[in-house]
Amino acid sequence: MAARTRTRSSKGIWAASVAAAVVLALTGYAVFSGDDGSDEEGKDGASPSASASADPSATYQAPEDWTEPERWAALPRGERTDNRDSEVGFPHSTEGAAAMAAAANTTSIDAATSNVDEQLRIYNSYVSKTDQSSDNAEKIELQAIQTDKALHKSMSVAASQPLPTGAYVRSNVVGFKVIKESANEVSVFLLSRVVQKNGETAKEASSYTRVVNGLRWEDGDWKLSGQATQAALTAAQQDGQPKMAAPGDEAFNRAGWTAIREAS
Repeated sequence: MAARTRTRSSKGIWAASVAAAVVLALTGYAVFSGDDGSDEEGKDGASPSASASADPSATYQAPEDWTEPERWAALPRGERTDNRDSEVGFPHSTEGAAAMAAAANTTSIDAATSNVDEQLRIYNSYVSKTDQSSDNAEKIELQAIQTDKALHKSMSVAASQPLPTGAYVRSNVVGFKVIKESANEVSVFLLSRVVQKNGETAKEASSYTRVVNGLRWEDGDWKLSGQATQAALTAAQQDGQPKMAAPGDEAFNRAGWTAIREAS
């Protein structure tokens, strides 16, 4: 099932959001730029928007029969972690860029770590210096507060209280598809599985999300770039977006996704 992304544009802003819909949570990250505010439809019935959030595939059900993915990648790990405990120092290669994007889109929110914590960590660790400013950081924090409130509401707790014991929202990248690549700029679609559990005795629910990231090589590492992402979104509008499907679904292969193995 292809998801439609909501279009929001704002020059030079980095944004991230957690949207709770019933028991399905969405955590999507994308740097974006541009200021036309349009809502044009791309191929595949989806708008290749620069939005940081994408609608979750709430009705998608992974098939019971397993179909081996045709494309696998053991993405490299970063050489170190920074002072925010984010993995950094990825190889200067296409797979290194994809690995950094996957790291930037792997998040975990629980009673001890809020959406604000995760957004600011990712902003400070992974976003290009060109897209960083005190104004943008403030906007991220304000948006994160609102999305944290929405998440708390979905779990029936007050915004001032921690999430219930055993509750969490986790996003993990399970596949990617390269849009454009060159020596110092790479853009990718990322396919993530997002799981939400509303408490120790609650049933875990899952959804799939798709987002575009554009990356540039900057100061010896890959960084998320608003300008590179906007170029990728333009390309996606022309070529269409891959349909969302879980690894093990034949549709995953038809869409051209590459599944991700754990690096050794």
